[in-house]
Amino acid sequence: MKLVNQVKLVFSSRSINEGFARAALAAFLVQADPTVPQLADIKTAVSEAVTNCIVHAYPGKAGQITLRAALYEGGLVKIVVADRGVGIADVAKAMEPLYTTGDPEERAGLGFAVMQSFMDKVRVTSKPGRGTRVTMSKQLEAADLRQ
Repeated sequence: MKLVNQVKLVFSSRSINEGFARAALAAFLVQADPTVPQLADIKTAVSEAVTNCIVHAYPGKAGQITLRAALYEGGLVKIVVADRGVGIADVAKAMEPLYTTGDPEERAGLGFAVMQSFMDKVRVTSKPGRGTRVTMSKQLEAADLRQ
């Protein structure tokens, strides 16, 4: 599939930047003319991925989060949210609904489940001490992407 356009953002793992990531991604995706529900789904999934980085990747300090988004011919959207934080020792366990390493009174442990419910594909790779990468994709209704 032919790449039409792409963007890369790097920002600090501060909670205020979760909203920035959602808004910047939405602005980028406008060129694909997504439906309102499609855009809401993607923004929600990205919000969860970025929030995971903010909450879990850099305990007690701020670090960098990288967001990459790419649009392909035919309306395919691929998004990568990555950090260079503490990583996840057991990705399969972390992806189980209701599992959290945070305070269970503050965290529901549903981040990955939410991402999976709103996107067509979600892949998580991680290495302890080296960080985590969440790769998500969604097929939009066929759109004539502006060149």
